[in-house]
This record gives sequence, C-alpha cells and structure tokens, in this order.
Amino acid sequence: MTDHATVLPPFHWSGSRRPTQLGAGLALYGVSIALMLAAGLGVDSWDVFHQGLAERFGLSFGWVVNGVSLFVLLAWIPLRQRPGVGTVANALVVGVVADAALAVLPQPRWLLWQMMTLVTGIAVNALATGLYIGAGFGPGPRDGLMTGLSTRTGRSIRLVRTLIELVVLSSGWALGGPVGLGTLVYAVSIGHLTQLSITRFSISEART
Repeated sequence: MTDHATVLPPFHWSGSRRPTQLGAGLALYGVSIALMLAAGLGVDSWDVFHQGLAERFGLSFGWVVNGVSLFVLLAWIPLRQRPGVGTVANALVVGVVADAALAVLPQPRWLLWQMMTLVTGIAVNALATGLYIGAGFGPGPRDGLMTGLSTRTGRSIRLVRTLIELVVLSSGWALGGPVGLGTLVYAVSIGHLTQLSITRFSISEART
C-alpha cells in the first residue's frame, strides 16, 4: 500500500497482543472519521462519498460506511482478494464507532478549534491505519480494493490509489458530499503519516 522505507523501528508487540492492536486500530479509525466530520472543513475522498450517500438517501453515516464496505468486498471476488479477520472486522466496526463518536463530539465553533480537530483526526487516522494493518489480520475493504487492482493490472499502488480517490471524490461531490480544506490536507499528508505508522506498528511473522 505504501513504500516500505524504514523510518522508525517497528513497535514490538507479543503475538497475543495482535487482536488488541487490531481492535484499538479499528476503534480509533472510527473516532478519526468522526473527528474529521466534526471539524466541518472537509473529509477524505471516501467520506465525501459516504456523506453524500447519507444525505441523498437520508441514512445514518455509520450505516452507509458499513454498507459501502460490504459492497466493496464484493468487488474483491473478481480480483481474487482474500479477506481476513481484520477485513470483516473493519467492515463491521468502523461505521458503528464513527456513529457513536459523532453523537458525543462537540461541534467546533471557531476556525482554530476546527483546524485543531481536523489535524487531530488526520493524525489519529494514520495511527489507526498503522495499528490495524500492522496487526496482520488483513486490510480493510477499501485498502484491499486498491491492492487487488494493483496486482491484477500491474499498475503501481500510487497510480491505482490516485485513480480510486479521484473517482470516489467526484462521485461523492456529485452526491452533495462535503469537499473542503480538510479534503486537501488529508490528501497531501495521509500517505506519509500512514507510512510512518505502518512501519512503527507492523508485526512480522517472526514475532507472532
């Protein structure tokens, strides 16, 4: 999914802690989505799409996240991608946590507060991605779509991810999803932050 240049030494978990790392990563991922939505400055491409669908059809944001996750999983079949425990857990947990967090998070009323909430959401998102992918239980539906397309087409992860982001973002915008400063900040920062996080928290087979 990302380049594998080592920047930080891997974080050492024992094998018995892998499920804990997975659960913490997925829960934090849901919280990060809620933080970026609460900031009101724009969210990542997939959440522009999710929010657009939620507003268009009058559905809960969390239920839309889960529904899209399950639909994307169906696209894995022709790509011959195999889901893992982490894949299924991602599809079931993240949306529920995002809904719960949105219900309790305050709405920032000043620009500085909004920006702090956005930056926190992006940082937590990168941390969460490193935790759940690093646990080694399988990628989430969207990450698996990206890696599957890359493998089947022979195109680079960078190119495939960019194309997916553009298609999803344009679809979400057409549905009325929110596009703003946060969308741009996320796009230019999340790759590097996620690479650092995955490098830090990946668990090698030798340690499991």
